[in-house]
Amino acid sequence: MEPLLLTAVLGGLALLYSIYRLLTRPSISDIPGPESKSFWLGHLPELFQEEAGDTDFKWQEEYGNIVRVKAPFGEDMLWISDPKTLQYIYQTSGYNFPKQPERRVLSRLIGDTGLTWADGDVHKRQRKVMLPAFGTPESKALLPVFRHYAEQVTLKWKDLLAGHSEQSIKLNVHDYIAPATLEAIGEAAFDYKLGVLDDKTSELGAAYKNLVASIFSAPSNAKIFMQNIAHYVPMCVQNFLYDNLPGKGLDKARFNRAAAHKVANELLDMKTEALLMGKGNRDIMSILVKANAAENEATRLSHPEIVSQMRTILLAGQETTSNTLSWALMELAKQPQIQSRLRAEVHAMERTIRERGDADFTVADFESMPYLQAVLKEILRFYPAVPHTYRQSLHDDVLPLSKPIQTRSGKVISEIPIRAGLRLILSVCAYNRNKDVWGDDAHLFNPDRWLGSSKTKRNTAVGVYSNLLTFAGGVRACIGWRFAIYEVQAFLTELVSNFQFELTPDVARVCKTQAIVMVPTLKGEVEKGAQLPLRVSLAPREE
Repeated sequence: MEPLLLTAVLGGLALLYSIYRLLTRPSISDIPGPESKSFWLGHLPELFQEEAGDTDFKWQEEYGNIVRVKAPFGEDMLWISDPKTLQYIYQTSGYNFPKQPERRVLSRLIGDTGLTWADGDVHKRQRKVMLPAFGTPESKALLPVFRHYAEQVTLKWKDLLAGHSEQSIKLNVHDYIAPATLEAIGEAAFDYKLGVLDDKTSELGAAYKNLVASIFSAPSNAKIFMQNIAHYVPMCVQNFLYDNLPGKGLDKARFNRAAAHKVANELLDMKTEALLMGKGNRDIMSILVKANAAENEATRLSHPEIVSQMRTILLAGQETTSNTLSWALMELAKQPQIQSRLRAEVHAMERTIRERGDADFTVADFESMPYLQAVLKEILRFYPAVPHTYRQSLHDDVLPLSKPIQTRSGKVISEIPIRAGLRLILSVCAYNRNKDVWGDDAHLFNPDRWLGSSKTKRNTAVGVYSNLLTFAGGVRACIGWRFAIYEVQAFLTELVSNFQFELTPDVARVCKTQAIVMVPTLKGEVEKGAQLPLRVSLAPREE
């Protein structure tokens, strides 16, 4: 057969096979879901413009834990809060469900090519080098740092109260917690004082103030459309556009990158020199530099990769912790009986610590306080810092279900065949409120669910901490989850011990704004960034 004819025949066969695959590949069109109001935007405005969780809880109530929703141009996606399906995606399948490319581009925008951006073999290599810095002993050793910066917030608030004739003062608590947690991350992770707590002109402090809120909150329909059609644009083109296009949010991201890189490069030089001289501390970057030096050349992190890890750690550690603490204080203000009960346990432990001759809490003290642990877990369940994660299937696959569902055509199925490239929205917030997992009162903030006979049966293991999905799970679970829970406990015990929190009339305007993380803002003032005004007074203390 002539070469030209052979090429034509092979080309024709390839075309026929492609058409056959397109027509016979798995479809999710029979899965129940809401009707889309827009061909151009699908259901994305409902997810990104409404308050975090509102749409998720509505879909979960009406359609269950597996819902077919629409992306732009009518493309089908799956929204998921089913525990068995989530377990399969996060844990069983490893890297077979990578992050969506357009989400990776956003990760690079605010965290460079660090762990939240990486995927597949690159993620595996980065995580292997970083793991030694995030073990249990390493995380526990940082508790004094967290306690120190929590005490700095106490000193500031007591000074403010002393300057007022009234016994209480209205404060945007987030404005004080955010720089303190950023400074705590700086010292714990890098043994470095960032200078953001007291220095209002700190370049790094300005670079991280309201970073994600400035870039991602209140997206317009146009922004939602552009971010999601980026799915069809090569990542290198997206990266170029994000690096060069004008825009307030993009300018903020570039300012953040420049400020963070400046500090990171200085730190890396210091840590590398210390290692060569046989010195080294127990901060995360020192351990990372040491672990990296022990790797062979093929698996070692490059200089830009280590710099990226610093930017990733600063962002992930500060944004998630400060927002979680702000939501915690609001909930305690809403439920003074929970606040009083927690404070009584904290004060009792403080007396025990004094009686044994110690100066401050240890991790063991925290772990021996059952109500503190219950409140902590309920905060993480009710207010997950990241309400959604986004994945896509690498291959044609079959998703298992925890219980059968009925399709639109009336068929009952216990698994769902999916095609390669299908986009998935994994709803952290809806899984954390799943009544099959947490009981009929899943939408109530109730720390007692974690205590004694009230403990909910949770048969399917999904998350890394108390089966919550707040820190994700599997190979992409948050590497710093231990770090985070010790920091939240350190701040929470310090602030609840010293202050009483009450609601202000502004509570009616507080919104759970989606900006990758769930940020507290005030209705009509989203452009001002994170705001959570509470009335703060000195806590009552039994002698």
